Amino acid sequence: MRSPRRLIVSATIVFAVLATACASDPRDAAPASSAPTGSSTAVTDTTTASTTSGTDATTTIDAATTTSADALPSSTFQVLPGVSQIGVIRAEAGQGLELRDADGTVVGTGTADAQGSFLWRLIPPGDGYSVRTTGADATEERNITIIDERDPVDPTLYTFKPLTNGFQYITVRDGTTLSANVMLPGPADKGPYPTVVEYSGYSPSNPDSTTFGQLFNALGFAYVGVNMRGTGCSGGSYQFFERAQLVDGYDVIESVAHQSWVLDNKVGMVGISYPGISQLFVASTKPPSLAAITPLSVLDDSYRATGEPGGILNTGFAAPFLSERQAEAEPYGQAWTKKRADAGDTQCADNQNLRLQNPDFLAVTEAQNFYDPAQADALAPSTFVDKIDVPVFLAGAWQDEQTGGHFPNMLDKFTATPHLYADLTNGLHTESLSPTIFARMVEFLDLYVAHETPSLAGARAVANVLVPQLYGVTDATLPADRFTGMSYEQALAAFEADPPIRVLFEEGTGGAEPGAPYPGFTTSFDAWPVPEAVATSWYLGDRGLLATKPQTTGSPDSYTADPTALPKAFYPGGRSSDIWKAGTQYDWQAIPAGTGVGYLTDPLKQDTVVVGGGSVDLWVQSSSADTDLEVTISEVRPDGSEMYIQSGWLRASHRALDEAASTDVLPVQTHRKADAAPLPAGEFTPVRIELFPFAYAFRTGSQIRITVDAPGNSRPVWEFDTIDAGETVQIAHDADHPSKIVLQVVPGIAVPPGVPACGALRGQPCRTYVPADNEPVPI
Repeated sequence: MRSPRRLIVSATIVFAVLATACASDPRDAAPASSAPTGSSTAVTDTTTASTTSGTDATTTIDAATTTSADALPSSTFQVLPGVSQIGVIRAEAGQGLELRDADGTVVGTGTADAQGSFLWRLIPPGDGYSVRTTGADATEERNITIIDERDPVDPTLYTFKPLTNGFQYITVRDGTTLSANVMLPGPADKGPYPTVVEYSGYSPSNPDSTTFGQLFNALGFAYVGVNMRGTGCSGGSYQFFERAQLVDGYDVIESVAHQSWVLDNKVGMVGISYPGISQLFVASTKPPSLAAITPLSVLDDSYRATGEPGGILNTGFAAPFLSERQAEAEPYGQAWTKKRADAGDTQCADNQNLRLQNPDFLAVTEAQNFYDPAQADALAPSTFVDKIDVPVFLAGAWQDEQTGGHFPNMLDKFTATPHLYADLTNGLHTESLSPTIFARMVEFLDLYVAHETPSLAGARAVANVLVPQLYGVTDATLPADRFTGMSYEQALAAFEADPPIRVLFEEGTGGAEPGAPYPGFTTSFDAWPVPEAVATSWYLGDRGLLATKPQTTGSPDSYTADPTALPKAFYPGGRSSDIWKAGTQYDWQAIPAGTGVGYLTDPLKQDTVVVGGGSVDLWVQSSSADTDLEVTISEVRPDGSEMYIQSGWLRASHRALDEAASTDVLPVQTHRKADAAPLPAGEFTPVRIELFPFAYAFRTGSQIRITVDAPGNSRPVWEFDTIDAGETVQIAHDADHPSKIVLQVVPGIAVPPGVPACGALRGQPCRTYVPADNEPVPI
């Protein structure tokens, strides 16, 4: 039996949520014994096998060079073998180094950095490696083993060191120590307690920032926050989701689960944004003691969803996020770590030694303008969530200003999980913590981690603090407890009987206060994509018409692509948490004359509900060899107001499709360098642009609008490194060039009467409709 819930909630809970929620506030082999599944080499690392860039550090994995293997004196430096990598610390700064395999072949060279450290990545596992210095008086460290993650792990790794309440270190299989902070909801001997783990490169182990742990303690759960290698007080070097980081996560789950105070010796994972995404990576390694995961506000593909949507670098969020992670992963990059070291934590101090070996994340990203599957697949959860075999509760928002709203495209790929539940809504990055979603997540954790009948008593106490601070409203109403009086088995059966996919429509209109994080109505579905959805086309025509039938004649429309014509983003506050407050004011501007085109349907004769992504299929000609295209869908109401819904982007040279993955409603570009091609001069070329997923109820009498222009002013904080050549872009729409949009219309959904007030929908700005040059002026 778990201990009684504790309802003591700190008034500062929200600040931990903010810190972990957003960057603005800071495979297949069967496991052997306890070893996680996966490749024996880190071929999915995000750097190439030839370089590891970092301050004062260079690496070369050489073509094999065989030299004399005569024994040399033992080294004075220290070697740190790991999972497909090997580090050197305590060498002389500037010292040349060689890595040799068992045959004495030089397989890597490098130079020790200013801290006397060096790291080789992507090293094939095996025995007999050696590291030696170069030059006169060479020394050598021999008989080094590079760890194969598939090898059995000594079970005592997970049991030899009991974890206690407070700050400490967890040792993973290669000897690296990860800083961790344990927070129990009561004395250890009064457990066992249902337990959750948060794992990220933020600061979940910071013992001076305990309020996120207090949140879960208030729900009756033990909480363990762990910093990834190369961050916080953890050892090692940091690189986004490299294989060693995933294997560490496996070891963390097993180490925590083996504690005597952990209920059933199984743990769940929690977190929003970065620590939400990390759950997908760790769960893909299949830790046997993982009970369930709750990834919130995540992405499905680092390249397509957030980093380079449509092949265009996101400089408004992705680039700053990378720079911030770079800064925080430097030696003592997080201020609390220096405080600990200065107070005598020698482990924290020693664990900074490899930090100068961190790659330059932004430089690597900027250099990789295309999608290289050998590297990028490892950063795309959609390519490996089919390995996740535990229950999953996932939530996010279509208009998420940070990670974007692309994540639903991976929902149908969770093929191994016994239960997938997803809440999808309009709104922003923290919408996944809104009361309606938060309540379902708590129910999920109670059922699949705590194994008890759900109760929202603790959640109500949390919401009373969380909602006012996070959303700026006083209404903190949670749904009624719907399992009262049920046994655990009855509650589980009732929960599992619900349709797994729940769509929250018109978030911002269902509360007592305008803009409060409550939906106007909800609809549930049995699967995603929605099986009932019907691919429905509207065709571009003259005078800005979106017609239900193909147009037989028509003259092309044109505009000048000018990314400077509008503000780059439409939230003046930039990356501020104020954006999550009710009543946020946006600066979503009309397209200036000559810089874009628009197309409108006739007034709709019935309510039309769209659920899912869409495809904007254009026949394009440009005066330049390339152009960046942005499409935006909106609703124009009878009163002349216009509500933003969603956007999509594409660099035209990236137009080549993955035909096997693409459908009528989902164009999937390869984004491979080999497939890139300029636009042919003087002719129209078909280009398909993905509209990111959304759900929206267009009311009778309203009109569906599509605009096309250069990227900019289409997201709260996203900005783009876009082509700025002043090119003239033409869009054809006739019998030979049937430009169209294709949306997923779901029939039979009852829509409440009336339209939401302008500005009421969370994450969706509203403005007065102004026609583009090709559209008729309203009468």
